[in-house]
Amino acid sequence: MRTSPSVVLVGRPNVGKSTLFNRISGSRRAIVAAVPGTTRDALARHTHWRGVSFDLFDTGGLYGASEDPLHKLVVRQGQRAIAGADVLVLVVDGREGLVPADEQIAADLRRTSRPVIVAINKTDDRRAATSTYDFYRLGFDRVVEISAEHGQGVADLLDQVVELIPDRRPGGRLEPPEGAAAASGESALPREVIVAVVGRPNVGKSSLVNRLLSEERMLVSDLPGTTRDAVDATMTWHRRRFRIVDTAGMRRPGRVRDGGAVELVSVLAAKRAIADADVVGLVLDAHAGVADQDAAIGGEADRAGCGIILIANKWDLVKNRGPEFAETFDAEVRRRMKFLDYAPILHISARTGERAPRVLEMIDRVAGSRRQRVATSALNAFIEEVTAAHPPVSPGRKHVRILYAAQVGVAPPSFVVFTNVATRLHFSYQRFLVNRIRERFGFVGTPIRLQVRKRG
Repeated sequence: MRTSPSVVLVGRPNVGKSTLFNRISGSRRAIVAAVPGTTRDALARHTHWRGVSFDLFDTGGLYGASEDPLHKLVVRQGQRAIAGADVLVLVVDGREGLVPADEQIAADLRRTSRPVIVAINKTDDRRAATSTYDFYRLGFDRVVEISAEHGQGVADLLDQVVELIPDRRPGGRLEPPEGAAAASGESALPREVIVAVVGRPNVGKSSLVNRLLSEERMLVSDLPGTTRDAVDATMTWHRRRFRIVDTAGMRRPGRVRDGGAVELVSVLAAKRAIADADVVGLVLDAHAGVADQDAAIGGEADRAGCGIILIANKWDLVKNRGPEFAETFDAEVRRRMKFLDYAPILHISARTGERAPRVLEMIDRVAGSRRQRVATSALNAFIEEVTAAHPPVSPGRKHVRILYAAQVGVAPPSFVVFTNVATRLHFSYQRFLVNRIRERFGFVGTPIRLQVRKRG
């Protein structure tokens, strides 16, 4: 359940809602382009202003002309966000002046009985000087002139927002300053586990996220490329807090270039989501089969040091092929992604919900493995046992002895082994050592980093 007040930015396409969202949230989360209808999903970001916290939502453009084939779904998504809002900010374009679409949106907002602030954007442009007074005809008491791109007037807008949200009313709760919980002896909130759901276009990423959240939070359609922004939402499962990030489908680089600037930025946002994630859920299409691009995306996650889960979606479409199909499919996945042999494979259906709860269980398990520490004494006893049975080999064929080892980091688990003469081990022996560490200490779904040093 949502515990923070909700502030929703609404308006027709291309009036600057995403630019304002990025300015207020202090991020570049929303994709900004001169293409009407760029934003589709309702993006959310937890934000603070003058000690008050609230959730800020950016919505797709409502009403107005749009060539987006998903415009009706975008409008429905925006209307759902409006229905749950505590404060509405109607963003209009001061350069273009008041247009019928603005009046139509204003009429709809009046019917919600929610407080509304009109933010006249782009007023740094001289063309806006003669049109700003026209927006008072919309009938709202609070009107603020801003420039989202340059930040002018945004502080005044936020001052009005925090006056209206419920936390400012008598008996409301202000967000405590940072460190207040520690000073009062209260325990801090548990750390969020950030989960990036990634994959090729149209493999069911948004459907899976909606299934995990148990709500229609993400826009879903059969059109490839439906998701553009990296859209995140938080959830609590068994007292664990997860931030689930739905990302745009990642095509091969050559095809991405053909998709234009919006797709290029979408893919960059997906890659940034991988870099920020604790666990990556790589969604595969069980019906269409595994592709080389799946391996490329998995390689991106492995290099970032994320925990990885391979999620074979659309299993409801293939389970009638017999029990042998699962073995054949998994063998093909392992063949194409040998470097991800540590990643567990789950067979699910986001559409029907079959085995979907196992995804959350595995996320929790992999996130724990990624931060697991091994006692130095246990690690060295293990190293002594393994090297006695299988002596190490170096590329130079020198006689190598591993003298001792230590874990030097987590997320991902990182180890250093000190030898008598070598600064490298043969790649096959290093792989063998990593696999044995994984087996002995239960590192599930996480890459392991291993460094070799000669003792000084």
